[in-house]
Amino acid sequence: MELVATAQFRRAMERAIAAGAYSERIVRLVGDLARAGGDASHPLLDKRESSKKAVLLILTANRGMCGGYNGGVLRTAVARFEELTRTFEEVELYVVGKRGFSYLTYRDYKIARSFFEFEDKPAFEEVDAIATELLERYQTGEIDRLDVAYSKFYSISKQRPTAETLLPLTELAAQGDDADAEGAGSLQFEFLPSPQSVLEEIVPNAFRAETFKRFLDAAVGEQIARMVAMKAATENADEMISSLTTTYNRARQAQITNEILEVVGGANALS
Repeated sequence: MELVATAQFRRAMERAIAAGAYSERIVRLVGDLARAGGDASHPLLDKRESSKKAVLLILTANRGMCGGYNGGVLRTAVARFEELTRTFEEVELYVVGKRGFSYLTYRDYKIARSFFEFEDKPAFEEVDAIATELLERYQTGEIDRLDVAYSKFYSISKQRPTAETLLPLTELAAQGDDADAEGAGSLQFEFLPSPQSVLEEIVPNAFRAETFKRFLDAAVGEQIARMVAMKAATENADEMISSLTTTYNRARQAQITNEILEVVGGANALS
Protein backbone atom coordinates (compact mmCIF):
# COMPACT_ATOMS: atom_id res chain seq x y z
CA MET A 1 0.00 0.00 0.00
CA GLU A 2 2.93 2.31 0.62
CA LEU A 3 4.26 1.70 -2.90
CA VAL A 4 0.81 2.20 -4.46
CA ALA A 5 0.29 5.42 -2.50
CA THR A 6 3.72 6.67 -3.60
CA ALA A 7 2.91 6.11 -7.27
CA GLN A 8 -0.51 7.74 -6.95
CA PHE A 9 0.96 10.64 -4.98
CA ARG A 10 3.44 11.50 -7.73
CA ARG A 11 0.72 11.62 -10.37
CA ALA A 12 -1.58 13.65 -8.15
CA MET A 13 1.20 16.09 -7.23
CA GLU A 14 2.02 16.75 -10.88
CA ARG A 15 -1.63 17.59 -11.59
CA ALA A 16 -1.90 19.80 -8.50
CA ILE A 17 1.25 21.76 -9.36
CA ALA A 18 0.08 22.30 -12.94
CA ALA A 19 -3.40 23.36 -11.81
CA GLY A 20 -1.87 25.61 -9.16
CA ALA A 21 0.08 27.57 -11.77
CA TYR A 22 -3.07 28.03 -13.89
CA SER A 23 -5.19 28.95 -10.86
CA GLU A 24 -2.67 31.51 -9.63
CA ARG A 25 -2.46 33.13 -13.05
CA ILE A 26 -6.21 33.35 -13.61
CA VAL A 27 -6.70 34.78 -10.10
CA ARG A 28 -4.14 37.47 -10.86
CA LEU A 29 -5.79 38.16 -14.21
CA VAL A 30 -9.23 38.59 -12.65
CA GLY A 31 -7.79 40.97 -10.08
CA ASP A 32 -6.11 43.04 -12.78
CA LEU A 33 -9.26 43.12 -14.91
CA ALA A 34 -11.46 44.10 -11.97
CA ARG A 35 -9.18 47.04 -11.29
CA ALA A 36 -8.66 48.10 -14.90
CA GLY A 37 -12.35 47.78 -15.75
CA GLY A 38 -13.34 50.87 -13.81
CA ASP A 39 -17.03 50.66 -12.95
CA ALA A 40 -17.35 47.08 -14.21
CA SER A 41 -18.21 44.58 -11.50
CA HIS A 42 -19.36 41.01 -11.07
CA PRO A 43 -21.76 39.58 -8.46
CA LEU A 44 -19.26 36.85 -7.56
CA LEU A 45 -16.79 39.52 -6.45
CA ASP A 46 -19.16 41.48 -4.21
CA LYS A 47 -19.73 40.61 -0.58
CA ARG A 48 -23.41 40.20 0.28
CA GLU A 49 -25.21 41.73 3.19
CA SER A 50 -27.68 38.85 3.40
CA SER A 51 -26.94 36.09 5.92
CA LYS A 52 -29.70 33.57 5.26
CA LYS A 53 -27.94 30.47 3.94
CA ALA A 54 -24.34 29.28 3.56
CA VAL A 55 -22.86 26.07 2.16
CA LEU A 56 -19.81 24.29 3.58
CA LEU A 57 -18.07 21.92 1.15
CA ILE A 58 -15.99 19.28 2.99
CA LEU A 59 -13.38 17.24 1.09
CA THR A 60 -12.46 13.93 2.77
CA ALA A 61 -11.33 10.49 1.57
CA ASN A 62 -13.34 7.41 0.70
CA ARG A 63 -10.86 5.15 2.50
CA GLY A 64 -8.96 5.13 5.75
CA MET A 65 -5.38 4.03 6.50
CA CYS A 66 -4.12 7.56 5.90
CA GLY A 67 -3.16 8.63 9.42
CA GLY A 68 -4.79 11.79 10.72
CA TYR A 69 -5.74 13.12 7.27
CA ASN A 70 -9.52 12.76 7.62
CA GLY A 71 -9.52 13.70 11.30
CA GLY A 72 -7.67 16.95 10.67
CA VAL A 73 -9.98 18.01 7.85
CA LEU A 74 -13.11 17.13 9.83
CA ARG A 75 -11.99 19.03 12.92
CA THR A 76 -11.37 22.07 10.74
CA ALA A 77 -14.74 21.60 9.03
CA VAL A 78 -16.65 21.32 12.31
CA ALA A 79 -14.97 24.48 13.62
CA ARG A 80 -15.91 26.39 10.44
CA PHE A 81 -19.45 24.99 10.59
CA GLU A 82 -19.87 26.30 14.14
CA GLU A 83 -18.53 29.67 13.01
CA LEU A 84 -20.97 29.85 10.10
CA THR A 85 -23.96 28.88 12.25
CA ARG A 86 -23.31 31.95 14.38
CA THR A 87 -23.63 34.19 11.31
CA PHE A 88 -26.10 32.47 8.99
CA GLU A 89 -29.62 31.25 9.62
CA GLU A 90 -28.96 27.95 7.83
CA VAL A 91 -25.77 26.10 6.86
CA GLU A 92 -25.85 23.23 4.35
CA LEU A 93 -23.18 20.55 4.26
CA TYR A 94 -21.84 19.20 0.97
CA VAL A 95 -19.62 16.23 1.90
CA VAL A 96 -17.15 14.53 -0.44
CA GLY A 97 -15.86 11.14 0.73
CA LYS A 98 -17.27 8.23 2.72
CA ARG A 99 -15.14 8.96 5.77
CA GLY A 100 -16.53 12.44 6.20
CA PHE A 101 -20.07 11.22 5.54
CA SER A 102 -19.79 8.46 8.17
CA TYR A 103 -18.27 10.79 10.75
CA LEU A 104 -20.88 13.52 10.36
CA THR A 105 -23.94 11.26 10.13
CA TYR A 106 -22.81 9.39 13.26
CA ARG A 107 -22.80 12.75 15.08
CA ASP A 108 -26.24 13.67 13.71
CA TYR A 109 -25.15 16.43 11.34
CA LYS A 110 -27.66 16.99 8.55
CA ILE A 111 -25.98 16.48 5.17
CA ALA A 112 -27.56 18.12 2.13
CA ARG A 113 -25.43 16.42 -0.57
CA SER A 114 -22.82 13.66 -0.54
CA PHE A 115 -20.37 12.54 -3.23
CA PHE A 116 -18.38 9.28 -3.24
CA GLU A 117 -17.06 9.12 -6.82
CA PHE A 118 -13.79 11.02 -6.26
CA GLU A 119 -10.57 9.06 -5.84
CA ASP A 120 -6.89 9.94 -6.37
CA LYS A 121 -7.56 11.44 -9.83
CA PRO A 122 -10.59 13.75 -9.66
CA ALA A 123 -11.80 14.62 -13.16
CA PHE A 124 -12.53 18.24 -14.00
CA GLU A 125 -15.92 17.29 -15.48
CA GLU A 126 -17.01 15.73 -12.18
CA VAL A 127 -15.81 18.70 -10.12
CA ASP A 128 -17.31 21.14 -12.62
CA ALA A 129 -20.75 19.61 -12.10
CA ILE A 130 -20.58 20.45 -8.38
CA ALA A 131 -19.05 23.88 -9.02
CA THR A 132 -21.74 24.76 -11.58
CA GLU A 133 -24.53 23.73 -9.21
CA LEU A 134 -23.13 25.89 -6.41
CA LEU A 135 -22.44 28.75 -8.81
CA GLU A 136 -26.02 28.76 -10.03
CA ARG A 137 -27.38 28.65 -6.48
CA TYR A 138 -25.19 31.60 -5.53
CA GLN A 139 -26.10 33.68 -8.58
CA THR A 140 -29.82 33.15 -8.02
CA GLY A 141 -29.47 34.25 -4.39
CA GLU A 142 -30.36 30.84 -2.95
CA ILE A 143 -27.10 30.83 -0.98
CA ASP A 144 -25.07 33.79 0.25
CA ARG A 145 -21.68 32.19 0.93
CA LEU A 146 -19.66 29.11 0.04
CA ASP A 147 -16.80 27.80 2.20
CA VAL A 148 -14.59 24.76 1.68
CA ALA A 149 -12.68 22.63 4.21
CA TYR A 150 -9.85 20.52 2.80
CA SER A 151 -6.17 19.64 3.12
CA LYS A 152 -4.15 22.39 1.43
CA PHE A 153 -1.01 21.28 -0.38
CA TYR A 154 2.09 23.43 0.09
CA SER A 155 4.90 20.93 -0.52
CA ILE A 156 5.74 17.26 -0.04
CA SER A 157 6.56 17.92 3.60
CA LYS A 158 3.76 20.38 4.34
CA GLN A 159 -0.01 19.94 4.04
CA ARG A 160 -2.44 21.69 6.35
CA PRO A 161 -6.19 21.28 7.02
CA THR A 162 -7.69 24.58 5.88
CA ALA A 163 -11.08 26.28 5.68
CA GLU A 164 -11.49 29.01 3.04
CA THR A 165 -14.25 31.11 1.52
CA LEU A 166 -14.81 30.42 -2.19
CA LEU A 167 -17.88 32.61 -2.75
CA PRO A 168 -17.87 35.54 -2.83
CA LEU A 169 -14.48 35.73 -4.52
CA THR A 170 -13.43 38.74 -2.48
CA GLU A 171 -9.77 37.77 -2.59
CA LEU A 172 -9.80 38.16 -6.38
CA ALA A 173 -11.17 41.67 -6.18
CA ALA A 174 -8.66 42.55 -3.47
CA GLN A 175 -5.82 41.28 -5.59
CA GLY A 176 -6.69 43.84 -8.24
CA ASP A 177 -5.91 46.62 -5.77
CA ASP A 178 -2.39 45.39 -4.97
CA ALA A 179 0.41 45.26 -7.53
CA ASP A 180 2.74 42.35 -6.94
CA ALA A 181 6.49 42.34 -7.38
CA GLU A 182 6.15 41.56 -11.08
CA GLY A 183 3.97 44.60 -11.69
CA ALA A 184 0.57 42.93 -11.76
CA GLY A 185 -2.22 45.50 -11.56
CA SER A 186 -0.32 48.08 -13.61
CA LEU A 187 -1.11 46.47 -16.96
CA GLN A 188 -3.23 48.30 -19.52
CA PHE A 189 -6.17 46.45 -21.03
CA GLU A 190 -8.38 47.08 -24.01
CA PHE A 191 -11.76 45.44 -23.49
CA LEU A 192 -13.76 44.01 -26.38
CA PRO A 193 -16.69 44.21 -26.46
CA SER A 194 -16.76 45.67 -22.90
CA PRO A 195 -15.14 45.25 -19.45
CA GLN A 196 -18.39 43.85 -18.05
CA SER A 197 -18.68 41.13 -20.70
CA VAL A 198 -15.06 40.07 -20.19
CA LEU A 199 -15.52 39.77 -16.43
CA GLU A 200 -18.74 37.81 -16.88
CA GLU A 201 -16.80 35.26 -18.90
CA ILE A 202 -13.63 35.02 -16.81
CA VAL A 203 -14.85 35.22 -13.20
CA PRO A 204 -17.01 32.03 -13.29
CA ASN A 205 -14.11 30.18 -14.94
CA ALA A 206 -11.82 31.42 -12.17
CA PHE A 207 -14.23 30.02 -9.58
CA ARG A 208 -14.29 26.65 -11.34
CA ALA A 209 -10.49 26.59 -11.52
CA GLU A 210 -10.19 27.45 -7.82
CA THR A 211 -12.66 24.70 -6.90
CA PHE A 212 -10.85 22.11 -9.01
CA LYS A 213 -7.52 23.12 -7.46
CA ARG A 214 -8.85 22.34 -4.00
CA PHE A 215 -9.99 18.88 -5.08
CA LEU A 216 -6.51 18.21 -6.45
CA ASP A 217 -4.89 19.46 -3.25
CA ALA A 218 -7.13 17.12 -1.26
CA ALA A 219 -6.13 14.17 -3.46
CA VAL A 220 -2.42 14.92 -2.99
CA GLY A 221 -2.80 15.32 0.77
CA GLU A 222 -4.62 11.99 1.04
CA GLN A 223 -1.92 10.09 -0.85
CA ILE A 224 0.92 11.71 1.11
CA ALA A 225 -0.83 10.89 4.39
CA ARG A 226 -1.42 7.29 3.28
CA MET A 227 2.19 6.95 2.10
CA VAL A 228 3.51 8.17 5.48
CA ALA A 229 1.04 6.05 7.45
CA MET A 230 1.84 2.89 5.51
CA LYS A 231 5.58 3.53 5.85
CA ALA A 232 5.14 3.80 9.61
CA ALA A 233 2.98 0.66 9.60
CA THR A 234 5.66 -1.23 7.64
CA GLU A 235 8.38 -0.14 10.06
CA ASN A 236 6.22 -1.11 13.05
CA ALA A 237 5.52 -4.51 11.47
CA ASP A 238 9.25 -5.08 10.90
CA GLU A 239 9.95 -4.23 14.54
CA MET A 240 7.17 -6.55 15.68
CA ILE A 241 8.49 -9.37 13.50
CA SER A 242 11.98 -8.88 14.91
CA SER A 243 10.67 -8.85 18.50
CA LEU A 244 8.50 -11.94 17.97
CA THR A 245 11.34 -13.78 16.23
CA THR A 246 13.64 -13.06 19.18
CA THR A 247 10.98 -14.24 21.64
CA TYR A 248 10.38 -17.40 19.60
CA ASN A 249 14.09 -18.20 19.38
CA ARG A 250 14.54 -17.74 23.12
CA ALA A 251 11.59 -20.04 23.87
CA ARG A 252 12.87 -22.63 21.40
CA GLN A 253 16.36 -22.49 22.88
CA ALA A 254 14.97 -22.88 26.39
CA GLN A 255 12.96 -25.92 25.28
CA ILE A 256 16.03 -27.51 23.65
CA THR A 257 18.09 -26.85 26.78
CA ASN A 258 15.47 -28.51 28.97
CA GLU A 259 15.36 -31.56 26.69
CA ILE A 260 19.16 -31.88 26.81
CA LEU A 261 19.11 -31.62 30.61
CA GLU A 262 16.44 -34.35 30.77
CA VAL A 263 18.52 -36.66 28.55
CA VAL A 264 21.66 -36.05 30.58
CA GLY A 265 19.77 -36.53 33.81
CA GLY A 266 18.29 -39.82 32.56
CA ALA A 267 21.72 -41.08 31.43
CA ASN A 268 23.23 -40.24 34.81
CA ALA A 269 20.42 -42.09 36.57
CA LEU A 270 21.00 -45.23 34.51
CA SER A 271 24.72 -45.18 35.19
